[in-house]
Amino acid sequence: MDFEKLAVWQRSKDLTVAIYRQQRVCRDLGFKDQITRAALSIPSNIAEGMERRTAKEKVRYLCIAKASCGELRTQIIIGGEVGYLPKPLSNEWITETRELSRMLSGLINKISD
Repeated sequence: MDFEKLAVWQRSKDLTVAIYRQQRVCRDLGFKDQITRAALSIPSNIAEGMERRTAKEKVRYLCIAKASCGELRTQIIIGGEVGYLPKPLSNEWITETRELSRMLSGLINKISD
């Protein structure tokens, strides 16, 4: 299956693009670097995993993507609380990372069967 056709890859890629665009104006380079790297890790690891040969390898990279999703959600929560992200936007992104995490769990379970 082409990873580009996976809804979880498409949505995580779209979230990553939105985060990169929003963070262009952030002056805290440490925060900007962390949040963009965590976001970029999600679709990147989905792509890398789905290009692997074995189910075990696919699952390994999908688990890394899921962990990055949790890392990203943490950074969004903190970014919202310190004022780096508008509250409505951080709430929207928190909801999206929760949904991406659920989608990744489903894909991991499907491949593991």
